[in-house]
Amino acid sequence: MAVLAKIPESSLWANRKCLLICATVAIANMQYGLDSAAIGSLQAMPGFLEVYGYKDPKQPGGYAIEGTFQQLIGSLLTLGAFLSSLVAGAFAHFFGRKVALWLACVLNAIACIIQISTTDKAAIYVGRLILGLANGFLVTFSNIYAAPAHLRAVMVALFSEWVNIGSIIGAVVTNATKNRLDKASYQIPLGTLFIVPLFLAVGLFFVPESPRYLIYRGKVDAARESLKRLRGDSLSPEGFELEWVEMVKGIEEEKNAANSIGPLDMFKGTELRRTLLCYGLIATQTAAGSWFIISYATYFMIVAGLSVNDAFRYSVMKTALGFVGVNVGMYLMRNVMGRRTVLMTGAVTQGCAMLGMAISATVANGTVSSRNCVIAFVALYQFFYNGFVGVATYPTSTEMVSTRLRSWSVGSAISLGYFLAWLTGFCSPYFINPQNLNWGAKYAYIWAASNFCCLVFFYLCVPETKGRTLEEIDELFANRISVRNFKAFNTTIVAEALKDVQDHMQEKQEKQEKPVITEKIEHD
Repeated sequence: MAVLAKIPESSLWANRKCLLICATVAIANMQYGLDSAAIGSLQAMPGFLEVYGYKDPKQPGGYAIEGTFQQLIGSLLTLGAFLSSLVAGAFAHFFGRKVALWLACVLNAIACIIQISTTDKAAIYVGRLILGLANGFLVTFSNIYAAPAHLRAVMVALFSEWVNIGSIIGAVVTNATKNRLDKASYQIPLGTLFIVPLFLAVGLFFVPESPRYLIYRGKVDAARESLKRLRGDSLSPEGFELEWVEMVKGIEEEKNAANSIGPLDMFKGTELRRTLLCYGLIATQTAAGSWFIISYATYFMIVAGLSVNDAFRYSVMKTALGFVGVNVGMYLMRNVMGRRTVLMTGAVTQGCAMLGMAISATVANGTVSSRNCVIAFVALYQFFYNGFVGVATYPTSTEMVSTRLRSWSVGSAISLGYFLAWLTGFCSPYFINPQNLNWGAKYAYIWAASNFCCLVFFYLCVPETKGRTLEEIDELFANRISVRNFKAFNTTIVAEALKDVQDHMQEKQEKQEKPVITEKIEHD
């Protein structure tokens, strides 16, 4: 047997099967991007406003939308996602993760049918709430599907990749239908929301359940078979055996340390620190101002003085820049920077983009220069957010929590994120709508300060986990290692797993040699 010091790293190509499976699960996040792009643009579309808004010659597009309706179509989605992600842990415990994703596909289709087929605002509200319930399950369960340590950032970051692909499709479709004055102008973009449930529902038939999840459920043989499907082609037999033994050993130690799996366990002992870190990281997505930009950028630019056509074109541009940012961020996380550095860089650059937007509105409000600054800084923000905080928060937050509580911890953290997003969506129109405070781009002062607060949190609280297996991270938290010493601390679980593998292989070799020796003695 070859001597291994750790689980060997392998290329993306060698792990193409695992990457394809993770990408199939991650497509669930495309719904988030599709809906955000569609709803954010529909609020500035004459065909949509003719049905759900009212005429206002003072507005650049000739129509305006009531603040209450604007608040509810965004906030009801996040309310539904908040509720479903809150119960995600309990649902997964009893029914499994794949069943949860299939249920989300069904709810998604029902919500789309309701929104496309009605002109009644009350029915739209129901459709948005149901779609939110689906989105909560889609986002939660697609982001807890674990990957190898050296590829985890790339594979979990597929969340952002699919979100941006969805956003680009949504932006292109709404740009194509924006000048229609009939119902099809908004029905066609809403119809794109059928894409995700169709592809995901079929793809899940070919996706194995997470091996760690199966081990916790006591299905050891099924777990080994699942790991073989995911990693068997990319590792040598010795490397595969080492990864398997480390996984089983880590989960057994975690089981011995805790006798129960439930929501209250998230707040006991060392789990409290892990839970709070997960919550904090997910909360920084909203604290970065992303929900404000995603939901209201197109409407915001029209209020700033852009024509409807120009606003939609710039919406496509900023979405494409976001996609470029995601790929830059994935490269940086895999090859250049640690998670912590990526997050801190994002907080600084995002804060500066928000600050630039706010200052331009302060010193030259209502001018062409101010409008151009808004366009430029929104585009820069989109690039920086997607390339840094947006791409790094999910990989880092899912690493913070223990395997046995992952569904509970990540589900409740995402629920918190949706609550904060709902709060942002509900309050933002009040700040930017001309009927209310009419702050316009000055609203970005709040988000600039929020980003700089995120920087302090990342520096003081978030440990570096790049290159660590989930079992190593469990050991680090169990030993209460500080943020400063987290990166350099030498763990023992890999060495212990390696010794177990070597002992097992030696025993196996001795058993194979014994009959040969016996046969030779008898022959003599």
